[in-house]
Amino acid sequence: MKAEEFVKKMKDRHEEARAALVKSQEEMKRQADRNRKEVEEYRVEDKILISTKNFPMELMKRAIKLTEKYIRPYCCGNH
Repeated sequence: MKAEEFVKKMKDRHEEARAALVKSQEEMKRQADRNRKEVEEYRVEDKILISTKNFPMELMKRAIKLTEKYIRPYCCGNH
């Protein structure tokens, strides 16, 4: 096999691999976008509930059984 043939073959394979990656990325994005939700924007003085789902127990200082699912309404303002 000549060097030119080898280079052409490698370029072709590189292009095929790149095309496969692009196709795979597009499919992953399509799957992710299907489950994506619009983000709510909060303003100063809006009241929200904060989930305790990912809070460490040391922070909560309560027994797991008694941990509230949400913290009382929290105001988004600068206090």
